[in-house]
Amino acid sequence: MKQKLHFRSYLMLLNGISILIILVSVFIIYRYMLLSWNEYRIITSITIGAAIISLGVHALLIHPLAKWLRVLSDDTERVAQGDFNIDVPQIGPREFQQLAGQFNRMSSRLRNMFEKLRASEEARSELIANVSHDLRTPMASIQSFVEALQDDVIQDQATFERYLQTIRLETQRLDALIEDLFQLSRLDSGVIELRQQSIAVDSLILEVLQSHFMLLTEKRIEVKVQVPDDIGRIWVDDFEMKRALGNLLQNAIRYSPHSSTIVFEASKRSSNFVELSLKDQGPGIAEQELERVFDRFYRSDPSRGREGGGGAGLGLAIVQSIVRRHGGELGVESRLGEGSRFWLTLPPNRIV
Repeated sequence: MKQKLHFRSYLMLLNGISILIILVSVFIIYRYMLLSWNEYRIITSITIGAAIISLGVHALLIHPLAKWLRVLSDDTERVAQGDFNIDVPQIGPREFQQLAGQFNRMSSRLRNMFEKLRASEEARSELIANVSHDLRTPMASIQSFVEALQDDVIQDQATFERYLQTIRLETQRLDALIEDLFQLSRLDSGVIELRQQSIAVDSLILEVLQSHFMLLTEKRIEVKVQVPDDIGRIWVDDFEMKRALGNLLQNAIRYSPHSSTIVFEASKRSSNFVELSLKDQGPGIAEQELERVFDRFYRSDPSRGREGGGGAGLGLAIVQSIVRRHGGELGVESRLGEGSRFWLTLPPNRIV
């Protein structure tokens, strides 16, 4: 195998060759009687002395650069093995510093990319697990009730009707879950094209409330609507925005106690952004859970979703996708025992 020179040895060899060329040149000049013996001896001595000093200076200057190159080589090997938590020191000449900066930026981009891939893989695994659970639970209930009916285990009519009602509710729950998954998938893929139009804010809120009249009536919930006269109009996809606000309202109704109040408010923010918010009197959300409430399948109280009192944990994720596609933002403010306030902002102009 061919032996390769190290960087330091290579530069020292080049320096030695340069000095040897000088010595040979001086000797040739002497041979052709262009220099006397004394002149030749003096020049040779000066050249050898300069060579020794030059080699020493080269050794001192090259040592930190060679050390830096060894560090870069070792760090490159670590990156090749999958370790991206590396920062090469930016020392030496400007070109070396630029190289170190480029290497660190590459390492940082690779680190961020792999962190996103890892998070995506974890989210995919969690999504599959949650979907499997949420599909399996109602399917198991339906199967057990259907088998009981087929085996003529149920004799009285009241129990028979209750079993049929349970099967119907679990079927509706499955249908809602599949619809939410389908909707979320379409939003993520960009298949749904926004058909924006100018809509009055008060009319939008009124239509959302009318579609949830029965749910509000069942829990005897009062809704206070606060809309300024000068709020104006907004450019939104009518269907998608009603779905987003409807999901927020359903969430507020679900966690609101009976005979409580929900405040539906519209206001103007800076840059003429319009803010729509819903505030309930529910149990509130713990501070450590606020960052996760918009995650898919996340429930602040998982038991409520399993027992049928809550959703599958996709409603708020759908709201977030819709709001982002409109160029707005979504947020929540909440404290335990003080209810929750969900808000979204919408730009005043059409999103191209």
